[in-house]
Amino acid sequence: MSPTPTAPRSRREQWLRALLFPLLCAMALLAAGAVPATGAPPGSPLSSGRDGTVVRTDRGLVRGVSHGSYTTFSGVPYAAPPTGPLRWRAPMPAARWQGVRDATTAAGRCVQMPAPGAGGVVGSEDCLYLNVTTPAQPPAGQKRPVLVWMHGGAFLGGSGSDYDTQGLAVRGDAVVVTVNYRLGIFGYFGHPGLGSAPPFGLADQQAALRWVRANAERFGGDPGKVTLFGESAGALSVCAHLTSPTAVGLFQRAVLQSGSCLMSFPPGALGPHTPAYEPFSFQRDVQTAGTDAARQLGCATGTGDEVLACLRGQSTDRLATAQLMQSFNRPAFGNALLPVAPDRALASGRFHRVPIMQGTNRDEMRMFVGLSLTAFPIRTENDYRARLVDAFASSAPAVEAEYPAADHASPALAWAAVLTDRSLGCTTPAAGRAIAAHAPGLPLYGYEFSDPDAPVLAGLPANPGFPYGAAHGFEMPYLFSSFPTERPLTDSQRALSDRMVDYWTNFARTGNPNHSNAPLWPVLRPSSPHARTVQSLAPGPGAIRPVDVNSAHHCSFWDRLPR
Repeated sequence: MSPTPTAPRSRREQWLRALLFPLLCAMALLAAGAVPATGAPPGSPLSSGRDGTVVRTDRGLVRGVSHGSYTTFSGVPYAAPPTGPLRWRAPMPAARWQGVRDATTAAGRCVQMPAPGAGGVVGSEDCLYLNVTTPAQPPAGQKRPVLVWMHGGAFLGGSGSDYDTQGLAVRGDAVVVTVNYRLGIFGYFGHPGLGSAPPFGLADQQAALRWVRANAERFGGDPGKVTLFGESAGALSVCAHLTSPTAVGLFQRAVLQSGSCLMSFPPGALGPHTPAYEPFSFQRDVQTAGTDAARQLGCATGTGDEVLACLRGQSTDRLATAQLMQSFNRPAFGNALLPVAPDRALASGRFHRVPIMQGTNRDEMRMFVGLSLTAFPIRTENDYRARLVDAFASSAPAVEAEYPAADHASPALAWAAVLTDRSLGCTTPAAGRAIAAHAPGLPLYGYEFSDPDAPVLAGLPANPGFPYGAAHGFEMPYLFSSFPTERPLTDSQRALSDRMVDYWTNFARTGNPNHSNAPLWPVLRPSSPHARTVQSLAPGPGAIRPVDVNSAHHCSFWDRLPR
């Protein structure tokens, strides 16, 4: 996630962005070594032999790797490489191939937001590949549900192969697909010469969903039971597809983890004087930013076609700078894929009627605050008050009265609580209310991941007196195997992990997360603001239970506060 794609207003803000964004992107680059998964000719079981497991996709044969209880296929192309004249064009079908294509190793990730001081470009423009994981045994009777994962990373970093989906596939008896999609300037660039082109990264995701529809059955999956799920920028992607007319029929369920259609950040959320963040941008604003970028790159003269030819002739290295990548990481609306902003589409009832599961983590913004405390410490009440004024201007005294520093273990934790509730904790229930208002009978489920001792994700800085708790992204090790953390899950946390995998995959199978021998997960009742209908997910006896998140996150206060 990131602020708006306007140019930095000062050297200090430019430095802040250079500090924060690579760290945020690093959260998505986690489980490298996850292996994707498999397939077989339509209507037949997977074929195994001395040369591995082979499946016939609609473009040709691929050979994966058997791991005993599951099989993976990695680096399967779902679209043509978006390079050369195909840069900044909607994805084209992948070419057919002869023989058996090796799918035993992951493809390269899409070009990433570079870290400060990093030498050279990370990733490749030739990156439109996906990975499939499937149980080794043929499905017994009915075809398996399919879960399609869109990774997070601020639309600047991440890769499908960072996620080990073994647990979801084996325990959940499901086919799991992870997807690479274009990032930064390569995925979200706009220019008047491109007209109302769609956000290319989101168009990539829809191309991957079309590939799944065409090929799911070959891997033992049911193309009529596709669940689209994602976290952070991945959840925002799911939101976009929920409101996209061009996504009709591409998925039958949706899961949004820590990123609803109404999510936004106030000014100063990522550091003093940083701008407010809205995840989607007007097409004309992206085009204006593209015109500025073309001028910066020496491609400002000539006809529209000549300008685009000049831009497409630029090297990957020249485009993949921190400044240019950050300037294009908000998908544009005002095009065929996203005619209007997703929050407006949701408010007016323009969304696909599919079962939805959405939720947040109890301490979401502690991750973002923890990343910035070294650069911008919040040690005193005066520090806290200054941040409130930066974010809320004349409403700052009201926010401070609702969240007095004395009610928290430190001013920094008070600030993190304010940001959590304002940005995610209350916007997610509000999105639920909007959905229920237009589709009152739609299966809708809410959760809050609330393990206070969740393992800290690897790479986060230690801040004495500032526990991360259930911060942004901290539910990921409970769903994906081999997720890098500072310590492994405890026995009770592994039990929670099993419950969560069961909930997620049963939702994929039936549109309802409930299953035998698990605590009942009630349907969300957003019309009753203090109803205990959001499922708390925490380890220990009785910790998985319905809770009232509206009261816990002061949502009545935020609903009254002017934006």
